[in-house]
Amino acid sequence: MNPQAPVHAADDHWLTVLRHRFSAWRGARPFWAGLLTLLGGVPIIYFPFADIRLANVTLAMATTSGSVSLIIGVLLITLGFALWFQQGIRVFAGVAAILLSLVSIPKSNLGGFFIGFLTAMIGGALALAWAPAAPADEDATAGDEQVEDTDKARAAMAGNPFGIPAPRETETAYATETTAHADGGRNSAG
Repeated sequence: MNPQAPVHAADDHWLTVLRHRFSAWRGARPFWAGLLTLLGGVPIIYFPFADIRLANVTLAMATTSGSVSLIIGVLLITLGFALWFQQGIRVFAGVAAILLSLVSIPKSNLGGFFIGFLTAMIGGALALAWAPAAPADEDATAGDEQVEDTDKARAAMAGNPFGIPAPRETETAYATETTAHADGGRNSAG
């Protein structure tokens, strides 16, 4: 199926339309970062409060830092939802998820026995790495401008030794003004 084909709700089954809408929603936000951050909070909350039964033996993982585990887990789950619905805070949420997952190692049964730690750490890293895509209409013109900029940069470096770029056309060889407005905001230190 062509992913760029238009979706006609009247022609497609409602499940197909729902799947296309979910794919469009998922593509416009750091979905996997939010999901992994959200899932990282679950084992961090679960293990300090869990009672595991093996035959007639009950293993209690309860620690004195159960409230800290609860706070860390709830914050990671909240950050996961925030990544889905507030894409503008992705850098903050990514850094916070990484820091909370690091704090969970000593405070919450080794970060949920490293399960919650690793998933929250990967989710935070994905949140930091995600960037919104450029609109489809601007992609064609942006590629042409980038080629022109690369050609100008290569032409500026062609005559110089060791590929050192020369001053741009707007810059002068020496600055006569000492304000920040000299040469369009670029100023020399001397």
